[in-house]
Amino acid sequence: MRGKHFPRPGTAPNVDRMKILLIGASGTLGTAVHRTLAGRGHEVLTAGRGSGDLRVDLTDPDRIAELYDRAGLVDAVVSAAGSVPFKPFAELTADDYRAGFEGKVLSQVELVRQGVSKIAERGSFTLITGVLGREQIVTGSAASLANGALEAFVRAAAIEIAPQRVNAVSPTVVTESLPAYGPLFAGMPAVDLADVAQAYVRSVEGGLTGQVLIP
Repeated sequence: MRGKHFPRPGTAPNVDRMKILLIGASGTLGTAVHRTLAGRGHEVLTAGRGSGDLRVDLTDPDRIAELYDRAGLVDAVVSAAGSVPFKPFAELTADDYRAGFEGKVLSQVELVRQGVSKIAERGSFTLITGVLGREQIVTGSAASLANGALEAFVRAAAIEIAPQRVNAVSPTVVTESLPAYGPLFAGMPAVDLADVAQAYVRSVEGGLTGQVLIP
């Protein structure tokens, strides 16, 4: 971490100010995470495919390398991005599974693989998975595969990259998205975006590693 700074008015006290690279900052989750981390006094550098301080296509390793070169040294890398197809099992193709694996698993794995030589010595990575890694829904097999694989990666990578850290945040459907996605997650309790953002704070500011944080 960088040197301690006095917090600005309205920010949390006794927080080491960090430079954080946030990927997917323009989405529903990313916006909440951005607001929360910035509100705690951190410098947040945003990146996305079509918006943000920097542009990146997470499915292209060369673009990720360019992202790190342009970002410079950061204390934490935070991901709120990842896409998977939702289709009935009988309609999913090999390309669908491949797209889900590349869009959510390989993309975030690559952030860590390339990032270990680009972030601070005791820096951290926070990735995004989801409830379908531990519960199942109709149309969700590609998402379950991706989330389960990524969570296994987090646990395994953590023992090799120390003293750097890596965790995943695994929320259920968020309250703010219930109108669009609620029917898919029937019977599952929703979680507020503010609570999901706090799980990111635990990962970035705390000492946990190899953990799947469930808000």
